[in-house]
Amino acid sequence: MICCLNSSCHNPPCSDETKFCANCRIPLVILRHYRPIRVLGSGGFGKTYLAEDVEKFNEICVIKQFAPQVQGTGALHKATELFEQEARRLQQLGEHPQIPTLFAYFEQDNRLYLVQQYVEGQNLLEELQHQGIFSEYKIRELLLDLLNILQSVHQHKVIHRDIKPQNIIRRKSRQPPKGDLVLIDFGASKQLSETVVAQQGTTIGSFGYAPLEQMQSGEAYPASDLYSLAATCFHLLTTIAPWELWKKQGYGWIDDWRKHLRQPLSEELGAILDKLLQTDYQERYQSAEAVLQDLNCLPPLADVPPTATYHHQPLPPQLDIPATATYHHQPSPPQLDIPPTATYHHQPSPPLPEILPTATDENQLLSPVDLPKQKAKSKKPLLIAGVILSLTLGGYGISQITNHLPAKTVAYEKLALVNSFTGHTDWVSSLAISQDGQTLVSGSGDRKIKIWNLQTGGLKTTLSLHTDAVTSVAISPDGKTLVSGSKDSTIKVWNLENGSLKNSLVGHKDAVNSVAINPDGETLVSGSADKTIKIWNLQTGKLRNTLTGHTKSVWRVALSPDGNTLVSGSYDNTIKIWNLQPPSLKAFLTGHTDLVYALAISPDGQTLVSGSFDNTIKIWNLQTGELKNTLTGHTDLVYAIAISSDGRTLVSGSKDNTIKMWRVP
Repeated sequence: MICCLNSSCHNPPCSDETKFCANCRIPLVILRHYRPIRVLGSGGFGKTYLAEDVEKFNEICVIKQFAPQVQGTGALHKATELFEQEARRLQQLGEHPQIPTLFAYFEQDNRLYLVQQYVEGQNLLEELQHQGIFSEYKIRELLLDLLNILQSVHQHKVIHRDIKPQNIIRRKSRQPPKGDLVLIDFGASKQLSETVVAQQGTTIGSFGYAPLEQMQSGEAYPASDLYSLAATCFHLLTTIAPWELWKKQGYGWIDDWRKHLRQPLSEELGAILDKLLQTDYQERYQSAEAVLQDLNCLPPLADVPPTATYHHQPLPPQLDIPATATYHHQPSPPQLDIPPTATYHHQPSPPLPEILPTATDENQLLSPVDLPKQKAKSKKPLLIAGVILSLTLGGYGISQITNHLPAKTVAYEKLALVNSFTGHTDWVSSLAISQDGQTLVSGSGDRKIKIWNLQTGGLKTTLSLHTDAVTSVAISPDGKTLVSGSKDSTIKVWNLENGSLKNSLVGHKDAVNSVAINPDGETLVSGSADKTIKIWNLQTGKLRNTLTGHTKSVWRVALSPDGNTLVSGSYDNTIKIWNLQPPSLKAFLTGHTDLVYALAISPDGQTLVSGSFDNTIKIWNLQTGELKNTLTGHTDLVYAIAISSDGRTLVSGSKDNTIKMWRVP
């Protein structure tokens, strides 16, 4: 696969034989011998791509493209300087096994590119969200690891200036706990021999993690990195981002940071963190070696094995966290109200967010719901957790829900995490639950489909015949057939009971973004980046019809409960309503100003709900096409929506890290 390098395009992956991008029509090129495969993320400096080195047996690497979104000559000059600076730092430090290696730095077609080692794993913010607060044992191990890295960095007279959980990756290929952490993003680093004061008006670092001297005057010393490391430890010990406290009380939070702890901490380690968090840099440890000396003198922790786990249940994500540069499989979504640091996020799969009440638009068609505080234990059906989980998997084909959200009789105050399913090695793109509630199917960017026993959490089988990311999965009403769509442009039909492949449907010329099965179990519908919708006979695999009309990628398809109506959402910002018998265009809905990503149809077939990258949810009369309401409570992209079985509750999931529940009065 290959994708374009147009910084203003969404860069859909294309087959190697394709000459031009399916979206922007720009020629597809290989940078020297580096083939871009897909976007990992984007930010103020440009975009980051996963790539292959075609001269090294397609070894995976990362391409960083310099395409700054800044205005003014001074800002552009500073951005260019920082980008080149990162390349120089990687060249200087890349011999260290816990710092990414620089492969190349060059200019092509009037653009600067940096190629570096690909680090597979999770950053520590993601680890915190998935595994819970760090124990003192883990913090000690982290400090030992990071201080040894900083010791080498500072010996080269380099100050990192942006240490935070997002810039520390736990490498997947190593065995914990030692030597598995990698320090990334040297774009903000500076040489000690350089002038210690930054350009007026320039702030380097992340608020909350950066010390006073760095924020006020741009000064940076080894002790500045040590402060940031201690602030990172505080975040991992408490789940509270320092930025949250900093914006309310400045640096006053460091005077009573212990009150936020959620588990005991030894006085000895607390004293080390106290000294690292001093406001005056001259009162801190002045070197990583000095910290290591005190750390190595700490009394051993009693009865705490390296594998000790303190919190199995993932914690709610933190809002307002400064941005980060990451190069890993499971991207974490950008946060709200972000201070000005470069961001290269690709959308990870966040943990179960807190369900927040919200207000509706001015005509108050829907009323907000106040949900009681979640309790610790629950015996509610696993289907609930499955549906909510599917709403939180930000980024890729997440609204593949086979059953409607249960009606309002569910006791939401008893909603709690029942199980966590691990096994995929990349983002989870899509989920489907069988109608009997016994089976969960997950599709992933790792090209695999996993079939789980939803009641026990056990893995039943793994299907791995797709050659690119699995974007969508659907289960037939009788629970016997599974359908998967993939970026490899194919649709595969599986026997769900034994995992055997029944059919492979070929016809789309680009990624299959969405699949849906008609309630009668006879008809399959697929939407693709090739701008078409195809209708198939699910039993025979024969193509019945191809619907055209969208001018850009089709992202979502949905079928009405009676099986007579098809709805499609597209990157062209429109929704099309089709009759299935015979196939024909029924209505053409406009109103969204960005990609239509999520669709849901009410159980009575009368109402259509759409979610868009314009941050809004629109409610339509499915029969007439009339716009009934626009909900504007989300502050970022709307990725998923679901409707309860009584049609009175709507749930939406967004990139703003919230799930909002809306009810009709």
